[in-house]
Amino acid sequence: MKAAVFRGVGKPLSIETIPTPKAGPGELVLRVHHCGICGSDLHATQEGTFLVPDGTVLGHEFAGEIVETGAPGWKVGEMVTAVPVYSCVDCAALGECKDGLGILCPRVRIVGLHVDVPGAYAEYVKVSAREAMRLPAQVKTREGATTEPLAVGLHAVRSGKVGIGDRVLVLGAGPIGLAVAIFARICGARNVVVSEYAPARREAAGRLGATAVIDPAREDVGAAFRQHAGAPPDVIFESVGIPGMIQKCVEMAGVHTRVVVVGVCMHEDRFAPMIANFKEISIQFVMGYGRPDWRVVLDLLDSGRVDPRALITDEVSLAQLPAAFEGLRKPSTQIKILVRPGLDSAAG
Repeated sequence: MKAAVFRGVGKPLSIETIPTPKAGPGELVLRVHHCGICGSDLHATQEGTFLVPDGTVLGHEFAGEIVETGAPGWKVGEMVTAVPVYSCVDCAALGECKDGLGILCPRVRIVGLHVDVPGAYAEYVKVSAREAMRLPAQVKTREGATTEPLAVGLHAVRSGKVGIGDRVLVLGAGPIGLAVAIFARICGARNVVVSEYAPARREAAGRLGATAVIDPAREDVGAAFRQHAGAPPDVIFESVGIPGMIQKCVEMAGVHTRVVVVGVCMHEDRFAPMIANFKEISIQFVMGYGRPDWRVVLDLLDSGRVDPRALITDEVSLAQLPAAFEGLRKPSTQIKILVRPGLDSAAG
């Protein structure tokens, strides 16, 4: 099968022919219909503590069709997505993580971010059947591939305990920041104000539920938020992931503000704790999601209460993926790019 393979820092992904996966006991093989390009994939292909090895096939936001099954209860032809994790060897025989840590387990293998479990930047991908989830009737694979980033946003909102009437500030309107905005509104926030430099992403934030948007290049974010909401934020979501953002959150926070750090910063950072002390700020770091988050997202997609179409700005073939991937290192109008391996065969 064709797949996009990481061959080293500074090199574009390489389109190569590699063995097609086979379903072992408790596994499914999917024909990939759609796979999203994630910011984590970009981090994983540049110098740092998160760098994946040469030969890794990335891609962990996917949906597709079962073409081979090694697990009872699953049929060829069913459309599914999957939580992209494999338990460690110790827990595999149990059928679940014995400590209930899921993606937080330090020994978990994440599909597409571990060289031994190739991801969905490929024509086919193998997944654990116990992590697979059938797509509901109204959810096509295009929308199903957004389940993973939406689940990250939902998990962050749940961790921030957003409730009815809360004033929420979201810093950054990439796919995760936009997902946060969606679920903050669903959870009853009165104000959801999104700060973002890119005009296209600010526009998308408005379509996805933000009550106001801020251009931080032209406005002081803290002052603009108070103008829109009438008071400091109850909850701030940091979804940018660069040094200095936690300090900015602390400075903009009010007394008892909850700061949720969902952006993944790949460098050392610092902030002034005393400022946070005087405001009794709570700072919550979050990562990933759990299976319950995925179930809720799929239900909301099925009911139409969440419509991810504003997130999806481009679809590319495997052949087009390397250029699109590198372009996202400095995005302009893009938000979520989906890879469609089938486009290559259709063009041929």
